[in-house]
Amino acid sequence: MTTWWWVRHGPTHENSFVGWRDVPADLSDTAQIARLNEHLPKEALLVSSDLSRSIATADAIAGGRTRLPHAQPLREFNFGDWDGLTFDQVTTRDPDLSRAYWETPGDVAPPNGESWNMAATRINPYVDGMARKHQGRHIIAVAHFGVILTQVQRALGVSAYQAVSHKIDNLSITRLHWDGARWRADAINHIP
Repeated sequence: MTTWWWVRHGPTHENSFVGWRDVPADLSDTAQIARLNEHLPKEALLVSSDLSRSIATADAIAGGRTRLPHAQPLREFNFGDWDGLTFDQVTTRDPDLSRAYWETPGDVAPPNGESWNMAATRINPYVDGMARKHQGRHIIAVAHFGVILTQVQRALGVSAYQAVSHKIDNLSITRLHWDGARWRADAINHIP
């Protein structure tokens, strides 16, 4: 069984959509990072998205773990023209589209961005390949809210809309298992 320990990067303190924009994480809560580090398996492989907020968070918990190359497929959803806008700005600019994006996630995409299904099509093959390549291992993946939720969807066998209802806090752990045939969720949004 391959166990994925999904860690959401440290907080950015942005009050806007943050997708592919490279915004740094605030890692000043060293006590929380120490608790997180202690909770994660020491023998795990460690990978992160290629955005600095994930890289820095992974570096903060690396310890003696084997670090794998940063993975572009683990980037947050591409919010396109919405990246950097507040929720209110998006709803004013694109009222029907923004409502559909959250209420019927799947094929709805922001202008010049990607939909839930497009993001999952980018993320899932990477996760599957890693699970096959490192079968039976623990993999810590430092990634983003949307990325983690695509994997929660798979593990729970629910719709994208149902997956979006889950909270994924910064510096939380979501633990999922792959037995070679199916996914299983063990913990979602655990704060050590």
